[in-house]
Amino acid sequence: MGPLRRAAPWLLAGAAALALPAHALFDDEEARKAIVDLRGRVDANDQAAKARAAELAAVNAQLLEQLTALRRSLLELNNQLEAVRGELARLRGDDEQIARQLAEVQRAQRDAGQALVERLRKLEPVKVSVDGTEFSVDPAEKAAYDEAIATIRGGEFDKAVAALAAFQRRFPGSPYGDSVRFWHGNALYGKRDHKGAIEAFRAFVAAAPQHPRAPEALLALANSQAEMKDARAARATLDELLKTYPQSEAAQAGLQRLAALPATPARR
Repeated sequence: MGPLRRAAPWLLAGAAALALPAHALFDDEEARKAIVDLRGRVDANDQAAKARAAELAAVNAQLLEQLTALRRSLLELNNQLEAVRGELARLRGDDEQIARQLAEVQRAQRDAGQALVERLRKLEPVKVSVDGTEFSVDPAEKAAYDEAIATIRGGEFDKAVAALAAFQRRFPGSPYGDSVRFWHGNALYGKRDHKGAIEAFRAFVAAAPQHPRAPEALLALANSQAEMKDARAARATLDELLKTYPQSEAAQAGLQRLAALPATPARR
């Protein structure tokens, strides 16, 4: 309610008093005092209202200033938050890149380790069993022997002769030596080099008379001599086979081979 509205009842009361008869009213002096007093109270109310309005304006200005400062602070906080989010995204990207790089390094280390293990495995001796005898050889030595034997089994006798001869030069003291000499003679026989086969089989038997394949070597030697039309030498070799290894399967085959040989004229 405004000052004029609050003063309205007093003004009306004053007007009513003026309308009364003179004998019912205060004298003029008292009336002036009443009006002055009323005006004073109205002015006081106006001053109080203005002061209150000024106070409210100051409060509003202060609140507006605080609100502006709060908005500014919120904007700064939001900018800082966005900066933090950007930094987190960058760090997350760095972490992912580091994780990828670490995975690549680990994979490279694993591959290198496996390659090293494979390389070491190729250098480690391996245990093999040939013709009932067990021994250890280098992987490269085993591979060379297996490749040479594979050519014989495949009927590639020319390649087999070359491969077995190369093996003997490369691994002169190999535990495969006796087996290599035996199969070298067979490869020569297979390519119909009977003279070379005779020499190979004879060298084998002389070097390893206790070898499980010695009886086979003598039988193959006799066959080579027979192919050379040397029945006398073939018969002598078969006699040696029967005498030295009478219980062997090769000796049984030698008996049949001996019976099939042409008779040789008696020496004078």
